[in-house]
Parts: sequence; C-alpha cells; structure tokens
Amino acid sequence: MPTAEEITKHHEPAPGQNPWVNGPPAPAPIAVVDYDERWPGLFDVVARKIRAALGDAALAIEHVGSTSVKGLHAKPTIDVDLTVADPADERAYVPALSSAGFTLVIREPEWHEHRCLQLAEPSSNVHVFGPDCPEVIRHRMFRQWLTEHPEDLELYRRAKLAAASAISAGSGMVMDYNKHKEPVIRAIYERMFRASGLTR
Repeated sequence: MPTAEEITKHHEPAPGQNPWVNGPPAPAPIAVVDYDERWPGLFDVVARKIRAALGDAALAIEHVGSTSVKGLHAKPTIDVDLTVADPADERAYVPALSSAGFTLVIREPEWHEHRCLQLAEPSSNVHVFGPDCPEVIRHRMFRQWLTEHPEDLELYRRAKLAAASAISAGSGMVMDYNKHKEPVIRAIYERMFRASGLTR
C-alpha cells in the first residue's frame, strides 16, 4: 500500500511537458451541467465495454470524478479509473481498447505511468493506473468525502461553475479549467487528509 506521503503528494507536471499523444484538443466551450441521474448507468456501459475488451486484464474499473458524486454539477463526461498490471505495457491493453472504440490521448510516465483513453459515446475518459496507485486512492477518498460533506460539495460546485464561465470566455482549454478550480480542490483535499489522519 502507498504511504501517507505518497497519497497526499499533489502531482506537479514538469514545465513544458507535453502529455498529448496526438496533440492537444482544440479550444472549446466548457459545459458544466446539473447532475444527471443517467450518469451511473453510462458508467456501467463504459465499464462493460472495458471488461469485454480486456477480460481479467482489467483488475479494477471504478467510476470517479464529478459524475460519480450524486448531486454534483459536472462536465457530461464519465471519468473512469482502470487498474491494469502495468500501465507502461501499452500492448497489454491499448490495442484491445482501441478495437472497442477507445483512443489513447495522454501518456504521462512520470505520474504513476498514467495513460488516458477517451471514448466518444458515451463520452468518457479512462484513466489507466497500476495496482495500489496513490492517485486511485485519492480519487476514491475525494468521491467519498464530497458524498459525506455537502458543504464541500457546494463549495466545489461553485468553483466548477466559476471556472467554466471564466475559461469559456477565454481559451476554452480543459487544462485551464482544471487549473482555475485547483485552489478549491487543494483546500478540500487538505481538509480530507487531516480528517483521515494522513496529515496534521
């Protein structure tokens, strides 16, 4: 299992790093919408596609991100954490997922060997990590924390709407949207880590 230090460490990309496999996406408006009761079912659709493509090579498939938190506004894209034995061994999972309609878009070896694949329908991001990855643990903790702490869910909801408004009026890049709401996310994480005894 990861240490408390590994779980609480925030990822800081190296300056000038380009994780995009086929170049970054074009700028586009950022849409943050009301919670949709269909999202858990859409996750099930994506999970079944992954399981059909990978079989036992998919060690775990989890619904994470804002669409996994009931009542939370979100971009209408399902976020999935997929655990495989070795994310760096792309031949073990990328061809099978590509055949099922997923496209490899991000490769970040320095961040727990993270890969991200996208599916157009239903719109989804599949984040690939290895066993006992600290980031997967963080995602589970954050989902649970927001579910149990309505005051932080509301704080995050407001931050998401403000970020979408600010970014859509400018460059319209998802990375900029994420950066805009990062201070609120970090503050919630710090409260969560303290309450969990991982930090003081």
